[in-house]
Amino acid sequence: MDDSEPSYIDYEAFLDPSFSPISFANTLVTATNNASDTPLDISTPLSRVLFDVQEVDTHIHTLTTKSALPLLTHTKTRSEANQRVVQDVSAQVSALTDRYQRLEEEVIQRYAIAEEVRVAVSRLWETVKIGRAVGRCLLLGRQLEAQMAEFRSAATPGKKEDHRAMVRASNTLLTLRQLFATSGPGEEAENLSRVTVVTTLQSELLAPSEQRLRAKAQQTVREFSMSSLVPASTATSTSSAAASAPSSSALATYAQTEDTKARTTSACLTLYLLSTPSSSTTADFQPKLLLQALQSYLQTALTSSLASTARALGTLPTLPRTLLEVSARCQNIVALEALLESIKPPTHLLLPTTSTPDLLQPLLAALDTASLPSFFWRSLASGLSGRVQEIMSRGGVSARTLKSQRERVRESIRECVVRGCQGARGGQGGWDREVGVMVGSVVGALGRL
Repeated sequence: MDDSEPSYIDYEAFLDPSFSPISFANTLVTATNNASDTPLDISTPLSRVLFDVQEVDTHIHTLTTKSALPLLTHTKTRSEANQRVVQDVSAQVSALTDRYQRLEEEVIQRYAIAEEVRVAVSRLWETVKIGRAVGRCLLLGRQLEAQMAEFRSAATPGKKEDHRAMVRASNTLLTLRQLFATSGPGEEAENLSRVTVVTTLQSELLAPSEQRLRAKAQQTVREFSMSSLVPASTATSTSSAAASAPSSSALATYAQTEDTKARTTSACLTLYLLSTPSSSTTADFQPKLLLQALQSYLQTALTSSLASTARALGTLPTLPRTLLEVSARCQNIVALEALLESIKPPTHLLLPTTSTPDLLQPLLAALDTASLPSFFWRSLASGLSGRVQEIMSRGGVSARTLKSQRERVRESIRECVVRGCQGARGGQGGWDREVGVMVGSVVGALGRL
């Protein structure tokens, strides 16, 4: 604003940052009216405001008229400068566009082609990887089929049983199981479950083969028998005769004994290999299939011995023969313990290492005992005490005979335990506790009645 031209308008008041239109209007109204006037005169302050506006408009018009030429010159100068800037920028944009087009031709298009090639190669690699995995599965499947054929040929008349084929087939099954376990992203068997031939291999060969191997190994363990105490004329002919009463036709020869050991060894190794680890750590591994088969063998021997001994105590003339059968079962258990102690655990592909020194230790840990014969006699004694009390509570001839023949029964039981523990790890005089437990379970019960 030009100070040479006087003006009554207070521009400083209007330009003050704290200017308030409401306060300014209120000041005008109160300056032209009394506070006690009921009708307020608005026309006078309104005329003042309108006059001020007209004055400002006149002043603006005067300034723009005087400064028209400088304003036009300044505007022209800015317009020309803007045009020069636009021309320079347009040239640079044009050059940048040309460079981008050349870059697109040299890089982007080539990258698109390279990306297509990469996708094709990646898919080809996935196809090759699946093909290799399928080929390996089929190769192992043919190997397993040949091993199972060797195993089944043992049932052909005139051919000797190839029990070692069970272990070879178990290792092949374990290899296949290890292959199928690598099904994570980027691993060998990632997409094998989507291949029809692989699923058919699993359902029609692997599962039936594993079931057949498991059944045969369990049967071999159930039929384990190396005792020659019972002659053939009194042997039983049941399917579980090996665990309940031995049925050898004559004294076992060395070749027969070695063959029994070899078949049972193969069966135990097969069950050990087919046991699936619950975790990848060696400390947590328990060969469940092997332990179940061995515990079933011991339980069958205990059940048969308990039932036959309880019957014989009711009819004492049959007691010597029954105790001989019980001793034979214990000798089988002693032989089984020695055999398990001599078997070293095989390499399990699903475990990093093997910390168990032999196959006996997991069974002893599962039964919480120091030896199998001790477990057999103590478990038998715990069941006999109740049976003797039942005989005595019924009374009659059986109870009176059993009580009168107490010393004879004591000596028979002692001889039974000593005879059954021959060759065991405890030595000749290491079974006094088992003798005491067995004698106490029968004779001790007689003394309490």
